[in-house]
Amino acid sequence: MTDTPILEVVGLRKTYPVTQDGQRTDFVAVDDVSFSVQQGSSLAIVGESGSGKSTIAKLLVGLERVTAGTILIDGQDRTAKPRGARARRQRGSDIQIVFQDPYTSLDRRQTVEAALAEAVRLHSNLNRDQVARRVTELAEMVGLDQRQAEARPIALSGGQRQRVAIARALAAEPRVLILDESVAALDVSIQAQILNLLADIREATGVTYLLISHDLAVVRQLTRDAIVMRRGLVVEAGSTVSVLDHPQEAYTRRLRDSVPRPGWDPHQISREGAIATADNPNTATKESHR
Repeated sequence: MTDTPILEVVGLRKTYPVTQDGQRTDFVAVDDVSFSVQQGSSLAIVGESGSGKSTIAKLLVGLERVTAGTILIDGQDRTAKPRGARARRQRGSDIQIVFQDPYTSLDRRQTVEAALAEAVRLHSNLNRDQVARRVTELAEMVGLDQRQAEARPIALSGGQRQRVAIARALAAEPRVLILDESVAALDVSIQAQILNLLADIREATGVTYLLISHDLAVVRQLTRDAIVMRRGLVVEAGSTVSVLDHPQEAYTRRLRDSVPRPGWDPHQISREGAIATADNPNTATKESHR
């Protein structure tokens, strides 16, 4: 890890036009978000559903257009949505994403080997033999054997499909890998395997992780720093340990306290959240317009 930011986001904003009662207005999904991630490090973006986490991920990889703000990857401006095959390949070499449900992102007609080979050819100038060796290397990196490499997605378990999705993302040799709830759909035991795999891959390749998650246990295991979002805004930021163990904001404390544990009372958490909102009418008014 170095002190050089590999990813820097400044004043990021994303709005969507909506029509209500015949009048057009803007829904603010992401509002003036700024953060940076050092090369080889890891950052979690934490928050409840609708907080803007996945919207940020889509903006970073170019699936959505930025309304305002700047995205820098390794010092290069990547704010604009890429146009044309060359620009998309360049963005793919900068940053890749692994989604929550690998089954919907894999072509059911392709074998694992074919899917990996397609990604390798797209992002390299390797010949046929070199592509085959690279595919074998990627499969081994994520723990897939030859039988699994020759299979189609329908024949694989959820954990194996996620390994394929990770391998395909790594085929581009990205500087940054976004993990968008990438273990949320897996059983706990399989989650642990994938998290250990991701830790090993980062150590071996030096790739930078941006983890999008609501699972604080996963955040604690995989990331060094964290930001907490609520309704498009960053409400807290710091080291993962500090944010989770010593949260400064009431919302972060409620988020942490919402994790089930012995003696846990979800009704009390809900009541405390309602009281906190009532005690801060300015925030409540601001959020009611988002």
